[in-house]
Amino acid sequence: MMNKFLYTIAVASMTIGAYAQKSDGSTKSLVKAEKDFATNLAKNGAKTAFTTYSAADGLVFRPNPVNAKTFYATEDDTKDLSWTPVYAKVSRSGDWGFTTGPFTLAGKETQYGQYLSVWKAVNGKWELALDLGTTHNKPLNKVKEEFVEPKDFHKPKFLNDKERATGANIIATTEKTLNATLKSYGVSAFAGFLNPDARVLFPGYEPILGKDKAIAFLNSMMSKVFLKTTKVDKADGGDLAYTYGVATVDYKADLRESFNYVFIYERQADFNWNLIAMVFAPAER
Repeated sequence: MMNKFLYTIAVASMTIGAYAQKSDGSTKSLVKAEKDFATNLAKNGAKTAFTTYSAADGLVFRPNPVNAKTFYATEDDTKDLSWTPVYAKVSRSGDWGFTTGPFTLAGKETQYGQYLSVWKAVNGKWELALDLGTTHNKPLNKVKEEFVEPKDFHKPKFLNDKERATGANIIATTEKTLNATLKSYGVSAFAGFLNPDARVLFPGYEPILGKDKAIAFLNSMMSKVFLKTTKVDKADGGDLAYTYGVATVDYKADLRESFNYVFIYERQADFNWNLIAMVFAPAER
């Protein structure tokens, strides 16, 4: 009888989790899934929350990329992590999107920072595909909420893996071009690839919002950046894509440091792909 009771509880928990993650292709549904994820963690702990909400191949950067379910199966549990999305965007195909915002990790010394998460819609529910963050001092600035809904819905009916690979190669080529330009011209090369509303998350700093501020920030600190791309993924709607890999940064202060990075690209009206979000998180060698 007790086993049956426990089984019923487990099934009910899974059902609630699936309902909380329900995707209808809207940014609103993604933001709801993100907030439900945070509520789940506060109530049940990180192990349950990440196990429930992460995709089977979902990655968390702790600090280097590792399978989320594997990592949290052995990690000490905690309910001290809290966060809220302030910016979110979903592809017009509704198959994936991303959120970003502030987080707080309570403890003897409270940690503050910014996270970025990429989500994918699988069988009608949102699943966490990538999650990483950067830390900084207690924030002084409040970021305005902006949840951008897709302008329309577009998902090719007969898109196969070969065509998806071809689409991903376009993004890979864009990033190769960016890397080559960075080698030739230094960090000022980012100017040709950043969207006007781009945002940069970098350790020790609150979000740097807008192309001009981002370029000024990067130029003030860095002399060179080298990118080594690990993976590229493009939404079926052909409007959003992300990459992740390792960035080697040469500072102007004669210091070199490695970061795990996640870049979010958006296709523009002229069919060029511009960066709308860049996250640099310390890498462990």
